[in-house]
Amino acid sequence: GSSTAAQACGGYTGAMDGLSIGLGTCLGGVALLLIGKRSTFALGKDEQLRVEKMTDVKIHNGPGLVFMLPCTFRSAKIVKAETIGTLNYVKIFDSTSGSERIERGPKLLFLQAYDSIVERKAALSVTSTQYVLVEDSLTGKQTIVKGPCVWFPDVQERGVKTSAVILSSMEYLLVTDEQTGEKHVVRGPGIWFPEARQTASKDTGISLSSTEYVLVEDQRTGERKVHRGPCVWFPAPMEKGSKGAGVSLSSTQYLTVEDKLSGEQTTVKGPCVWFPDPYSQASAVHEAIALQDDEYIKLKDMSSGKRWVQRGKALVFLEPTWKIDFPIVKGKESTLARKAWVLKKYEYVRLLDTVTGKVTSHRGEATVFPGPDEQPLDEDKMSSLDLKVNEYVKVLDQASSEIRVVAGPDQLFLGPHDRILGGGKQTAVEVDEEHAVLVRNKSTGQLRLVTEKQLFVPGPEEAIEEVRNLIKLEEHEAMIIKTMDGQFKYFIGSEGRMPGAIAQPAFFLPPYAETVKLRWSRGRRREKRDLFIERFDCRAQYMSFEFNCRTKDNVELVLEGTFFWEVINLPLMVRTTGDTSGDICNHARSQFIKHVARVTLKEFMDDLNIISNKVYEADNEFYESRGVKVHSLEVTGYQCAESSTSEVLQQIIQETTNRMNRLSQAESENEVKLFKMQGTIEQEKLNGSLLDIQQQYRQAEAKVAGTAEADKVAAFIDGLAGNVPHLSDRIAMWQTLRKTEALAVVSNGGATLYFTPSDVNLSIETKRAEAV
Repeated sequence: GSSTAAQACGGYTGAMDGLSIGLGTCLGGVALLLIGKRSTFALGKDEQLRVEKMTDVKIHNGPGLVFMLPCTFRSAKIVKAETIGTLNYVKIFDSTSGSERIERGPKLLFLQAYDSIVERKAALSVTSTQYVLVEDSLTGKQTIVKGPCVWFPDVQERGVKTSAVILSSMEYLLVTDEQTGEKHVVRGPGIWFPEARQTASKDTGISLSSTEYVLVEDQRTGERKVHRGPCVWFPAPMEKGSKGAGVSLSSTQYLTVEDKLSGEQTTVKGPCVWFPDPYSQASAVHEAIALQDDEYIKLKDMSSGKRWVQRGKALVFLEPTWKIDFPIVKGKESTLARKAWVLKKYEYVRLLDTVTGKVTSHRGEATVFPGPDEQPLDEDKMSSLDLKVNEYVKVLDQASSEIRVVAGPDQLFLGPHDRILGGGKQTAVEVDEEHAVLVRNKSTGQLRLVTEKQLFVPGPEEAIEEVRNLIKLEEHEAMIIKTMDGQFKYFIGSEGRMPGAIAQPAFFLPPYAETVKLRWSRGRRREKRDLFIERFDCRAQYMSFEFNCRTKDNVELVLEGTFFWEVINLPLMVRTTGDTSGDICNHARSQFIKHVARVTLKEFMDDLNIISNKVYEADNEFYESRGVKVHSLEVTGYQCAESSTSEVLQQIIQETTNRMNRLSQAESENEVKLFKMQGTIEQEKLNGSLLDIQQQYRQAEAKVAGTAEADKVAAFIDGLAGNVPHLSDRIAMWQTLRKTEALAVVSNGGATLYFTPSDVNLSIETKRAEAV
């Protein structure tokens, strides 16, 4: 139409004259063309024409050519048809009826006049392990569409694709119907597709080996049951299970099982695998007590109170009500089996029945098992007391209070009620010449001294108080013995040495007697009285002293000296004094004080010996009245008590000493000179004698050498007499030999010899000797 209009317009362009007429005609053609174009529609195969008329809508589907009368419609529009694939669908809404429909592919969809596409979606492709949960939105009804398929929904349906639950052989599902609340279990292996309104929870079954079990509890009824392996356990809807392992018991193991419903207890012994009952509870696994031939345990049944001893050899499985009577070892309980007492021939054991108090004694050789209520009286087995020939032991029978003495050689096995007295075995006393034994009788309290030679064993009522050694006194020794009635007896080692003393060099101290000790003073000043004398030496002896005294000119001196004294009458000394050494020294001190006070220091120094003799001779009766005799009294030294006086005295003494030393030194020097001169004279005499002796020796030596030479010549000449008859020839031969010796001697030196023809007969030889 557009090309025709162009040609018409062009036809009129050449005519300038008919411009107005041509223009009108052209405009009319254009208008016709435009109207024709709006009224004619060419449609393809996938197109449709939507014509909105004055009162309704018309649809023209292609392909085709559609002519519409102008002014008969409001609008026309060409639209594409809806192409729906094989797995797609569209939801169409009819606006006139308000209905909806689903159009599935594959197709080319031409909509109706009042249709509109609400949604475009793909269908659900469902595999063999998937399903679609379909819900009708009008009724609320749910359905399940299982694969494999392609699901297209209806108008009011909504679907959700979900995978089915794949169950292995170890898995299960707990399925719940949400409408009814009912539950059931779906076990594997398999594929589970739910029904409408069903929910499921997946879980794994409990795999049980041959030593395992599961304790199942019904949560509705509370009922319990046990399923043992080997199996795979799947619970029922209301069941709950807990897996456990059976207790494997060896042939030496056991356990105690308690039924929580009835409280009954039982013992399960191995070898086995123990599985619990629904309401049982087991203790820990215990080892059976293996008893050897020499072992035992004490058992007590707590239900009946019965007690007994289980001996070996045995394997003991404790019942629930049995209890081991544990032994006490050093204050602690021990769970070990106790050893029976294996007794050797020299061993025994005493057992005390703690119920009856009866004591039994068992001797070896034997293996002893105690009774249920018996305990060792001595903590363990005992060895018999081995008594040698010089040993004994006192045994008390506590049942009868009798004491007996068992002497060796023997072996002592204690009886049920025996107890050893005195701390065990004792050694018998060997009574001989040197020893005696003092024995007290416990029943009478009397003492006796056993001196007869024997191996003394006391009786049951006797006790050894003391073993007394023989008292031996030397000839000069004396002792004092106090008897039972308080009398003193004096013993001395030799007869006739001391009046009133018994001469007995060896004796035993009698019963009820004791030796007397005198306490004397000691020290140079006799200041301490703690020297105890038991044996008195009656020989003359020295005793030193030291005390102070003052001279007439008031110089205090410290005198030192010695007594030479002896005890001559011991009975008299004991009667008159208790401190003999103190009395002697104190009396001498008083005498020295008296005599020294009468002289000056110079007189004392000059007449010291005279004063000592006066003190010694002044009062001999005093010493004799005390049974002693002072043979001499000597002052060995003195010094001034004051330091200043002592220094002056030391100077005097030093000067005197120096003078004596100088005199002694001069005398010594003279003696040295004289001795030296005498030594020189003696030396010259000896030198002369030596010269004489040397001359005589040289003469004798020369004489011996000449005699030897003469003997040598005579032997040579006489020896050639048979072969060389002429003496002159023999002499010439001797001289030749002598020259040869001389030449040999000279040649050993560094000299050079020259021989002339006249010296030899045959030839001349020149010889140079190498110096050595």
